[in-house]
Amino acid sequence: MSEALLDQARAEGRTVLNEVESKQILAAAGLPTIPTELATSPSHAAALAAALGFPVALKVVASAISHKSDHGGVVLNLPDAAAVRAAYDEIRAATSHLAALEGVSVQPMAAPGVELVVGLARDPQFGPVVMVGLGGVLVEVLEDVALRLVPLTPSDAAAMIHEIKGFPLLQGYRGAPPADLAAIEAILLAVSRFAVANPDIAELDLNPIIAGPEGACAVDARIVLIENEHSQ
Repeated sequence: MSEALLDQARAEGRTVLNEVESKQILAAAGLPTIPTELATSPSHAAALAAALGFPVALKVVASAISHKSDHGGVVLNLPDAAAVRAAYDEIRAATSHLAALEGVSVQPMAAPGVELVVGLARDPQFGPVVMVGLGGVLVEVLEDVALRLVPLTPSDAAAMIHEIKGFPLLQGYRGAPPADLAAIEAILLAVSRFAVANPDIAELDLNPIIAGPEGACAVDARIVLIENEHSQ
């Protein structure tokens, strides 16, 4: 499936894969991602939400819209089918003037935890670099990240997590349960392996990853391919 999705994007002249495509590719590579489906109508979204289980989150799917929440493209904690149908219309009304919409992603709400970001980029001199830090909107505000060149070792992954200033949040701040550090380390190592196995991936953005006491899971994802002569 991964190769087919990449080939399809190339054939269409695209370098940016949408959230649903990105998660399918990452899940096939062994990275934990929350189940996510693409809906193309309000009734389709309601049916998918019922199958996935309420409450759900809806997010706009459009390659030209990267900061979805800034444009009214995200609605959370939808409890039933009627709320899902209304949210679909709300998202479409808020974003359709910004870009051509592919639809809306539907996913179950993730269990609470600490929001992290894990990323991959390719430095022109040093090659692929993996990043971890506090996620959500905090990644742009605090710029609290740790970086390592690929390939990562287990000790690299552990050290990166301990380097970020927000590490106390992962230890269980003010009575919160500690996050599963081994699960976060496993994600970093999986991203490192993914970078080695897929040299045509220019960027990978997992933001946020929700890290809780019993695991960590990517709830949003974005893959960017290296441009070639067939890309626009």
